[in-house]
Amino acid sequence: MFTFPAPAKLNLFLHVVGRRPDGYHLLQTVFRFIDFSDQISFKLRDDGVIKLHNPIAGVQEDKDLCVRAAKLLQQKTSTPQGVDIFLQKRIPMGGGLGGGSSDAATTLLALNQLWQVNLSREQLLELGLQLGADVPVFVFGQNAFAEGIGEKLTAIELPSAWYLVLIPGVQVSTAEIFTSKELTRNTIPITIPPFSVWQGHNDLELIVCRAYPEVARCLEWLKRLENTTIAAMSGSGACVFAEFATEQEAQAAFERIPDDIKGFVAKGLNCHPLYKILD
Repeated sequence: MFTFPAPAKLNLFLHVVGRRPDGYHLLQTVFRFIDFSDQISFKLRDDGVIKLHNPIAGVQEDKDLCVRAAKLLQQKTSTPQGVDIFLQKRIPMGGGLGGGSSDAATTLLALNQLWQVNLSREQLLELGLQLGADVPVFVFGQNAFAEGIGEKLTAIELPSAWYLVLIPGVQVSTAEIFTSKELTRNTIPITIPPFSVWQGHNDLELIVCRAYPEVARCLEWLKRLENTTIAAMSGSGACVFAEFATEQEAQAAFERIPDDIKGFVAKGLNCHPLYKILD
């Protein structure tokens, strides 16, 4: 049995700058990895069968992103090998933290090594994009400025930081938010360099807060905190976060959250924990 992490991400900002003819939205965002992860274990088998042993409630096994990633890699490489997959979820679903996308990327990265099929990072990036717009950044493995639908990635250096992440008790539908009539798609694009993540915002935030009062409440609470450099929603929500310079500041804020709100403190990572697996 081999176990690998699948870390969460935060969108430090998210701008919607246009829309493609096929309906996909053009974005600009900064992805940051944090040390809060799902864990995925793999047990190799030689009969070609791919089996998820603890499926997520409400998700059909053939729709699960780990299973889809494994089957896609199997088809791409024509390997006769299979795998038993054991997924331990910690990242909340529908939270804007990229849990499913990260699980898919870790499956690609891990099985690429365990099956010894040895695709390049570029080849795995192409497979990742077939699974979802957020999968490539987890294969890319570095904190990144992203454009397009999220697949045009430029590695960036981010300062050391700690994050208090709050988990409202709701799941936000990404499709619902991106099809909202209230969504504007005309934020002026920024250039890299120069730009500052602290000058950005999340174009989806207001729409989500209007539709989900629980998200609005959590975000309002974070924005009242002192010593934060950013207080924002990640992705299309529901999770919101505040950035701090030190672990002590983040933990002090965590100890003050209302009893009926869940959350956690996480460290910002310099890169994905599996970044060097392709070296």
